[in-house]
Amino acid sequence: MTEITTDTDNDPKTTDTLNIGSDEFIFDELKNLFDRVEATKGMPEDLRERIEQMLQRLDRMARLGHYASEFDTLSRYIEVVTSIPWVKQTKDTLDIDRAQKMLDSQHYGMQDVKERILEYLATMTLIDRRGGDAIGNSPVLLMVGLQGVGKTTLARSIADTLDRKFIRIPVGGIGTPLELRGKSKSLPGAEPGQIIKALIKTGVRNPLILLDEIEKASGEASLLADIMAILLEILDPEQNDDFRDHYVDYPVDLSNVLFICSANNTGTLSAALMDRMEVIKMPSYTNEEKVVIARDYLLPKVRKKSGLKEEELNIDPNLWPKIVTPFGYDSGIRSLDRILQSVCRKVAKQIVTEDVSSVYITEENLRQYMPSW
Repeated sequence: MTEITTDTDNDPKTTDTLNIGSDEFIFDELKNLFDRVEATKGMPEDLRERIEQMLQRLDRMARLGHYASEFDTLSRYIEVVTSIPWVKQTKDTLDIDRAQKMLDSQHYGMQDVKERILEYLATMTLIDRRGGDAIGNSPVLLMVGLQGVGKTTLARSIADTLDRKFIRIPVGGIGTPLELRGKSKSLPGAEPGQIIKALIKTGVRNPLILLDEIEKASGEASLLADIMAILLEILDPEQNDDFRDHYVDYPVDLSNVLFICSANNTGTLSAALMDRMEVIKMPSYTNEEKVVIARDYLLPKVRKKSGLKEEELNIDPNLWPKIVTPFGYDSGIRSLDRILQSVCRKVAKQIVTEDVSSVYITEENLRQYMPSW
């Protein structure tokens, strides 16, 4: 039971102290909302009391037959607020040897990049061992490189090494700061911002959030400046422990979130934001490196996702240079992955429809399996 003070119907200046329980409400829908609020672990007590006061006012309106629109608004708000992971979190695994093995198993080459990440994790480990704030005292990583060089997969690998939930927020194309900070629940089409949605989707208060392509936010100068300011607030440990989403309208602690950013270039990023981040330049792969990546990393994964067994698809080793550069120039890792997906789909169809047991791709039949653009 929660004790709150409410105005009486007869005299608005008089207050009565009531013990509110779900049985106090006239409709089951209101009872269910109340029970949901009561069952939410870690919700700040003043926020809980505020919502219960809203429910009590809604119950009064229901008794008078006027509550439909307010119920829709409040029920959606309660659904969001009770879905926020106020206390649930995962425990970090800070093991440098394990991180080294995972990075080597998931990424070929990039020794300088992997060394920088291991140094970053080592710093977090040392600070954590000595009782400090490992995240608050570590800079935000900004991975800069061309499309398809592995920025997203590398961020996901960092999350895997730490045993953190991973989620990507595509900042590119965001046209208004409200997409990050949310819209007030009193406005039409109100919803929480992308940050709160990320916490709800992962179900923990300490995921690893990749803010992807942050340099591609709104092309309008004034809006871009506003978005840069919000990003700075989100990434700054001096401010993000009190992040206020317009929809939630209550401070949410982001200090346990590990943010990583990516960009193709840094030309549009503000100086203040750059000062908060540590840049890691992602190099382009050579054709020789791409052959190894395609053959030893991408093909086994794509083949498995396509339902193929290892013996059902094999490729002549001499063909890999042509697959890696189908147009005679660099096509990027992402394009290479799409090429292999197309090859595997065509092989899968052939096995299903033509009763073929296995396919061996040679120079003679390569054109048959390569995607047509």
